[in-house]
Order: sequence, then structure tokens, then C-alpha cells
Amino acid sequence: MLLAIDCGNTNTVFAIWDGEQFLASWRTSTEWQRTADQYYVWLSTLMKLQGIEAQITDMIISSTVPRVVFNLRVMADRYFNTRPLVVGKPDCLLPVDVRVDQGTAVGPDRLVNTVAGHDLYGGDLIMVDFGTATTFDVVDRDGAYIGGVIAPGVNLSLEALHQAAAALPHVDISKPQAVIGTNTVTCMQSGVFWGYVGLVREICARIKAEREREMRVISTGGLAPLFQQSEALFDAFEDELTIHGLTVIHQFNKDAA
Repeated sequence: MLLAIDCGNTNTVFAIWDGEQFLASWRTSTEWQRTADQYYVWLSTLMKLQGIEAQITDMIISSTVPRVVFNLRVMADRYFNTRPLVVGKPDCLLPVDVRVDQGTAVGPDRLVNTVAGHDLYGGDLIMVDFGTATTFDVVDRDGAYIGGVIAPGVNLSLEALHQAAAALPHVDISKPQAVIGTNTVTCMQSGVFWGYVGLVREICARIKAEREREMRVISTGGLAPLFQQSEALFDAFEDELTIHGLTVIHQFNKDAA
């Protein structure tokens, strides 16, 4: 049994993979102060509640928050007697090349998304991830990661407006009924929603023009369905893209051992 952990800036996902399917997945807030014991109590309690009696034999971690990795490693050693693979570390092999400027550190989540996208859809992809940041990752014909774009996340932009301008309230993102807002809330929602529609459309168009070829656009992240349903910006949506990529990387390393 594989425990795959996707640790993002805001949330962390734990998923149990039996080699053919996910038995369950759970989401918690990312807190670097959380100890190995706290992680285990939380995870084992949820497993028991769902009647899952999985014997974890392997772990793989993708983390954009380095301080979290130590306690996850301790949990793996203390409670599962295993040494986890950590994406981005030298001993974790990737089934795709990374072709960026020498010395550039690519976020592990972006590498995992590249692997997942190539496994599911082949090459010539633009992977759009609506997370704390909105990232665009470009996958070459052979599956290699060749770079991308980083923009502020949707919720981050709304929070920045609220914090920087005293008169602007905190609002949730949604598609407004009209572009022209008639109150402060709808004005903010319109600006962020249509602003990101334009951002996604323009960046993807420019990437395709620069590459001089057609490319499929795959989205992931909690807010992706909102934009997909509204404007058909994407060719496909993958809810558990990063977790899928972790299973592919784990199998690749297992086969290479």
C-alpha cells in the first residue's frame, strides 16, 4: 500500500493507493508545526472511521513547504517503518526530463503535474493549476518539463485587494451575472473572475504561438471547474492530477530499483 502526500502552500492531501485504485483521500490544512505524532493520529483516526485497514508499506511526498517534510519523514519511519521518496531529492527519479536554466529549482508540484499530464494525455500540454499561485506548466512532445508561467492565485488576489484597500471587503470568487458590477462585491468579483479568464486565455494563446503548434490545456485545482464551466478554457479537468502523478513516479522508481 502506498501513502501519497501532496503538500501545498494551503492544503495537504493524503491518499492511499493499492496499486490499482485510490482507497481514500483526505485533505487538511498545511501547518509546518504539526508533529509526526499529530499527523499519524489524524490519519489513523480517519482510516478507522472509514473502515480502511491498509498496511502502509511505501510513501511518496511532494511538498512546496520544505519545513513540513521533516515531520512527514519522522511519521514514515516511526509508524510505517519506511523511508519515503521525496520529489525533488536526488534519490527520487523522474520519468521525464526537466529542461530549464541550469541551477533553477522547479517546484515539486509542477514536476509531478508534468508527469501526470504526460501519463494521461501525452505531450504538447499546458498544465494550469489553480492553487495559492496560478501556474502554467509547459510539457514538450516527449513529456519533458520545459518551463512555464507563475501568476498570483485567484484567492490571493482577492485577499490582497481586501488587505490593501480599507474600503474593500473580503469576498468569495464566483461568476458575476454581468460584467458591470452594481455594488462593491460584484465589482470585485467581476474584476477577478473576468480578469483571470483573460489571463488564462491570453497566456495559453501566447504559449501556443511561441511553440508554433496546437497544445491541449489541462486544468487542476479547486477553482478550475468554475472557469471551465463558464468559458470552456480547458480541454480537460483533472481533480487529483498531482496525486496521480505521485503514483506514477513511485512506480517508476520501484521499477528502476
